[in-house]
Amino acid sequence: MPIKPSQILNLLDRKREDFALFDRAALQALQQYGTALIQLSQKSDQAISAALDGIRECGARPLEPLGMFPEWVMHAGLSWQNREESLEWVRDRITGVSTFSVDGSQIYPSKDFSIPVALVQIGWYENFHLPSGEYQKDIELDVLTPNDLKVGRGDLADRRVNLRRFEMECDRIIQYMEEHAGQRDCLAFFDGSLIATFSEAFDEETRSFYLRCILNVLRASEDYRVPVIGYIDTSSARDLTEMIQRLAQLPDSKTIHDAQLLNRAKNQMQWGDRTPLFLSQRSGVLDLYQEHRDRIAFTYLKTNRDSYAARIELPLWIYEEGWHDQILDWVRAEVIIGGGYPYVIETADQVAVLKNDDRQTFYRLLQEWAEKEDLTLRLSRKMISKARRR
Repeated sequence: MPIKPSQILNLLDRKREDFALFDRAALQALQQYGTALIQLSQKSDQAISAALDGIRECGARPLEPLGMFPEWVMHAGLSWQNREESLEWVRDRITGVSTFSVDGSQIYPSKDFSIPVALVQIGWYENFHLPSGEYQKDIELDVLTPNDLKVGRGDLADRRVNLRRFEMECDRIIQYMEEHAGQRDCLAFFDGSLIATFSEAFDEETRSFYLRCILNVLRASEDYRVPVIGYIDTSSARDLTEMIQRLAQLPDSKTIHDAQLLNRAKNQMQWGDRTPLFLSQRSGVLDLYQEHRDRIAFTYLKTNRDSYAARIELPLWIYEEGWHDQILDWVRAEVIIGGGYPYVIETADQVAVLKNDDRQTFYRLLQEWAEKEDLTLRLSRKMISKARRR
């Protein structure tokens, strides 16, 4: 039955003080860090570098000069009277540039089947940004057998499905890089962070799998000289926050994240503005990144007027080649086309998604194939009942 709004409101009223205490503490810490950001932005680059010298896990290190930009905001000065003007800017920047993204979807093992089986689908989209409107999109599938899943059903089986999906997505990005090796008119979008902090919650085997996939992407990007950027629309990363904490000797506050802190700056970020580039010096998982331990840069880019800045991560070689400004313009262009979110990522998601009809088709094909092959595949009464109702 549906939830009862009255009960929820009563519970919230009873626990109001818990929320109020948290809110007051978070606001106080945010103001403290905001003041420190203003003060630090008035210091010279040499002073900041000297203060961070010798501290390995300091959150972040600046790659571009900070002293030239109040509160570390680099204004892009981009504004247009209407959408047609913005699209004209897009055409001037990205015409003839190939942008690429891949996403995935899955059907997990179901207890409605007598044997564990799963389906993974990835879909990709490549936009050539030509006047002809040429693009390419397609899908790739994989069926996971009981041997692939090994653990039957449940959380561990679902995790194996997730790992296979992630591996397929990374492999497809690497294939794109191979196809465009050495070209200077292409960009791969990685939907998410290139720093796999999320993997720290898993066991060593699972964590190593995720890291191996991402390291393969980073190595391919550097070897083939094809840029890849990690796009995080809503980031809770704290690299800058940790750097400010160390520089200003502030108490740690886990409630504050970088995008939130930048949003409070008096020198407000406007659409298209960004921070200088920083080198991530995050503690934890980066220690396992081998030769890429100190080779992931990031910036915060304002891509939507009504929300926090997005986090953009990129391999350090792009900055070393002096290519970052052009690539960030390509990112801005994709965001304009998508109306606030990169069109290439959004479209790849639409290509990849498995809908309920796809799920039913998979189950039907699986059942028919098992009968043809004389394999024992029993369906639950619940699934048979659903099939009849449809």
